[in-house]
Amino acid sequence: MRFFYFTLTTLFFFSCNTNEINRKELIDFVPDNTIIIIKSVNIEGLKNSINNSDFLQEISKSYSYKNFENKLKNLSFINPSNEIIICISKDLNDSTQLAIATKYHKNLFSTGSFKDYSEETLSHKNKTITKHTIKNDAFYSTLIDSIFFASSSKTIIETIFDKKHSDVELKKIYKTLNNDKTCSVLLKTEHSFIKSFFIEDSINAKTFANYLALDIDINQNNLLINGVSRAIDSLSLINIFKNTVPQENQIQNVTPSNSDGLLSFTFNDFEIFKNNLDIFNKKKSTQNSSNLFNEINEIGVIYEDKNRAIVLNSIDIIATKDALLGEQTIVETYREVDIYSFSNPNVFSETFSPLIRAKQQELYCILDQFFVFSNNTEMLQNVIANYQNKTTLSYSDNFKNIKKQLSDASSLIQIVNPATLKSILNKNFIDENHNFNLTNYNTSAIQFIYDSNFAHVNAVVKRNQTKKQSNSVSEILNIKLDKYLLIDPQFVINHITKEKEIVVQDVNNNLYLISNKGKILWKKPIKGAILGRIEQIDIYKNGRLQLAFATPNNVYVIDRNGNNVVPFPGKFNDEITQPLSVFDYDKNKNYRLVVTQGNNVLMYNVNAKTVQGFNFKSTNESIINQPKHFRIGSKDYITFKTINNFFILDRVGKIRVKPKTSVKYSNQPVFLHNNTFTTTNIDGDLISIDIKGNITTKTINLSNKHSIDASSKTLVTLSENKLSIKNKTTELDFGDYTICKLFYLKDKIYVAVTDLQTHKIYLFDSQSNLISNFPVYGNSLIDLDNIDSDNNLEFVTKGEPNSIILYQIN
Repeated sequence: MRFFYFTLTTLFFFSCNTNEINRKELIDFVPDNTIIIIKSVNIEGLKNSINNSDFLQEISKSYSYKNFENKLKNLSFINPSNEIIICISKDLNDSTQLAIATKYHKNLFSTGSFKDYSEETLSHKNKTITKHTIKNDAFYSTLIDSIFFASSSKTIIETIFDKKHSDVELKKIYKTLNNDKTCSVLLKTEHSFIKSFFIEDSINAKTFANYLALDIDINQNNLLINGVSRAIDSLSLINIFKNTVPQENQIQNVTPSNSDGLLSFTFNDFEIFKNNLDIFNKKKSTQNSSNLFNEINEIGVIYEDKNRAIVLNSIDIIATKDALLGEQTIVETYREVDIYSFSNPNVFSETFSPLIRAKQQELYCILDQFFVFSNNTEMLQNVIANYQNKTTLSYSDNFKNIKKQLSDASSLIQIVNPATLKSILNKNFIDENHNFNLTNYNTSAIQFIYDSNFAHVNAVVKRNQTKKQSNSVSEILNIKLDKYLLIDPQFVINHITKEKEIVVQDVNNNLYLISNKGKILWKKPIKGAILGRIEQIDIYKNGRLQLAFATPNNVYVIDRNGNNVVPFPGKFNDEITQPLSVFDYDKNKNYRLVVTQGNNVLMYNVNAKTVQGFNFKSTNESIINQPKHFRIGSKDYITFKTINNFFILDRVGKIRVKPKTSVKYSNQPVFLHNNTFTTTNIDGDLISIDIKGNITTKTINLSNKHSIDASSKTLVTLSENKLSIKNKTTELDFGDYTICKLFYLKDKIYVAVTDLQTHKIYLFDSQSNLISNFPVYGNSLIDLDNIDSDNNLEFVTKGEPNSIILYQIN
């Protein structure tokens, strides 16, 4: 698992009260010396999110990160079904130890894939402890009140038996965590691994707050963090904002876009803020010797290499100018803006330490309501030029992109560029200096919004994406799984958002549901490979959709959360040989689930009971295609084929139409095309059967290896390398092609085919014209749809053997 050191370098946290323990929740099993707690309700989704995160893959190069990953590898055989917490602590020898707690269930362990695995039973005060050993590495576990508890330390297991008190403050904050995010992290700062998350080393983790509780959403291109910080004493820095009201941050309006970053803090009453800051600094409150800050509600620091500019945001420009009446000596004029000398250059560090450490701010200029101080003329000139040219941070697309995840008003906010982000990370890696490649993370931010006795936290680390140009095809996501893909990925409907999500199965028969943002929502083991496409049904007729499909010996109906819908799965002794068909004759959600076994067609209702009115007798040969249902006028037609027969039945399984001519049929599907049942024979001819049983054969010279698809008016065929759409043929390069696939979206027809030999996806319009910017890379037939709220179409395909690529057609 590759997420623990990242959480250490991104977050910081907590302290303690005690209470008699009553073990009802996982948080009750946290060891007393825990520094970090990581909570997840979807550990598989978390692991895959980590593996797919560009940012975390950079962090994973560090020695410290790999050390944590190595500590956890022996626990990878644990398969929690719901919530799990992972606790990181330091022992008396300052060594890092891990512990986990999760609800026990019968499928929690999967040790079969581990070589050199052994177990040994130990005892402690009449309690049982199991020692697990994998390749000479050991960890320990026990079962307490149906909770499975494991640790890298036997001592931690022993002490958890004797634990008598719980951390009341920790439990309160734990309850604020959200179960909808990739994971949540709680951190105690008292013994934190983190030195500082800020540019200024003077703002350190230990003195900032006692606790941080953060919900983290991880996807391929960004990390979004929301949570709370809590300080239980006045000597925590975050409490300097107590009894103040956060103001709108505006320092970005005067910060040059080429700066290294900014820090801004706000207050509605300077005297209250100053008094709180004096308490933190253990200084006696003194009357402010200068009235410079009386009409200021925001102060900021602009960082540019080793230079600093201090910015005061005034709510009364005249009053602030009056406070500077004695500082009117003009040093120079730049772009018609006067630059003055300032005789009290250390007032900012003396007044606002540790937030501001910059000294010798001997110059200043005025830009509307902003009073900008610096020790460097060139820096002031850069501020003036960018302000006049409207090339400040607030105008940049990168800032606008992250601003959506931030509040307009905050007590404290820091925004940094890639080089500064890299520098902050490196200061938290002990004895390490990594050349992290963060050039695409143009703007990252963290902010704190003080409330009553706690502060809200928002943070965003976001990779800059190239602006999509019109008529282009852009890769949105590349999602890596632990194992190779077994079936082609496809879209399914999220009945809550009405958008589309992705389902796919891996070679270990795990089924995944993945959001259109790349987040793995769940991973579920099933028995066998899925046959054909997954269908969606509304089994309860309440608007909630379930996934329905067959494997060789089971029929599954699975709800949105990955749970089996009772009484499914239905188990079959004889092999299921065709994909599951779902019929909804009257569009009233009285579904019929059609199962094909060799030469038998079986029909079930949503209670997994045989439909008594369907009385079809078995065929003499194996059925070679998936049964389909068509409605023509007021009559229903159920179709399927064997090599020598074409069956067209009514609802009760009686022959409704009997073809008048004998044909050797191919295994291609049946379509309703031009009001006839259309397919092909083994010679590559087009076969059409009308509702009277008349057969028309049209020679179209398809090869033995061919595929067809059709709508009511459009026929598509692929024969070797020749693709025909509405009788217009396009000759492709010779290759190894998938079947052709027709999509009808937004009143337009699209036809897709993929060359598996050259890894090229082709997409054509109804006139057989190749869509602009195709072919693109891919290794399977695509699924094409509009999956989100915009008007662009997206498609999904296999990438590498273990990856899914999501593209957008702009």
